[in-house]
Amino acid sequence: MFEFHWPWAALLLPLPWLLRHVWPRLRSGAGEAHEAPATEQRVTLRHPRIEALADAFQTRRPRRRLAGWVYEALLALLWAALVVALMRPQWLEPYTEISRPGYDLMVAVDASHSMEALDFTVGGRQVSRMAVVKGVIGRFIDHREGDRVGLILFGTEAFLLAPLTLDRQAVSRLLDGVVPSIAGPATALGDGIALGVRTLRERPTGSRVMVVIADGDNNAGRFTPGEAAQLARLAGVRIYVIGVGSREERIPITEDGRIRYRDDLTMDEDALRRIAEVTGGAYFRATDTDALEAISTRIDALEKTRAEARTAYLPRPLFRWPIGVALAALLALGLFPEGRRRLLVGARGG
Repeated sequence: MFEFHWPWAALLLPLPWLLRHVWPRLRSGAGEAHEAPATEQRVTLRHPRIEALADAFQTRRPRRRLAGWVYEALLALLWAALVVALMRPQWLEPYTEISRPGYDLMVAVDASHSMEALDFTVGGRQVSRMAVVKGVIGRFIDHREGDRVGLILFGTEAFLLAPLTLDRQAVSRLLDGVVPSIAGPATALGDGIALGVRTLRERPTGSRVMVVIADGDNNAGRFTPGEAAQLARLAGVRIYVIGVGSREERIPITEDGRIRYRDDLTMDEDALRRIAEVTGGAYFRATDTDALEAISTRIDALEKTRAEARTAYLPRPLFRWPIGVALAALLALGLFPEGRRRLLVGARGG
């Protein structure tokens, strides 16, 4: 299918004709309107042989040569080709994408400063909450073959890092590059859920699933976790929550290159459970080795999104053709350097 991306540029086609014929008349009319002679005068020319003087200054309009017509035609062709190129002609090629039946999974990860807390131990050494999240969610994404997976980060604000896609490896690579505080030091848990709901509500009903990984602390954003959970329930989005964090009163965390102990990093499991209960999902602990299998089993029991075919039109620019015509016309103008030369008419004496 052929189309012009900027068809309104065709309004420039009559511009040379307007500048050549209309503009001089408007300019001369405006000049005459502004000229107001102070006193009306009549100029009289006296000559003993006025008829001979008139014949001496009489001229005739020269006939236009063929080169003159060719010159004008090339100028018109040059301008028309440039305008057509400006209109951005393009050929639209249809591309059809067929999606297999599967689930729409939006993963929302807490990327606030609290995810640097060192309240997990792996192999006898302390690891951060973010390291545990990457391991847990990375394995989860790798096993969701055939599903569309997206990624949301929330800190002080919430961001859509990866839209729903079948490319699970791309989502895993993006998750590997996440570091704590990349979205701000605070935690906008409600905004992260609300952003996921807004993305999933455009998908077919029955397979809208969100997996939220957080420590339950919400201290920023426009939505509270309760309000966001109600939005998810109304939109038919099930939320499965994975809580990260320990129940210790004093938790070590890396700050300014040193390890400090804080007593305000405890996990609010009650808030996370309420989010899961309101939306028909479930709550799990990140330390539970069976959490991923349980979540996968719950998701597999839902209705899959039916296979769908979407056709998009990919534009192929065609501006090179009118540009080529314009260059050819410009080169041809060099063959007629005197195409507008006028005939010389000698004056007759009297």
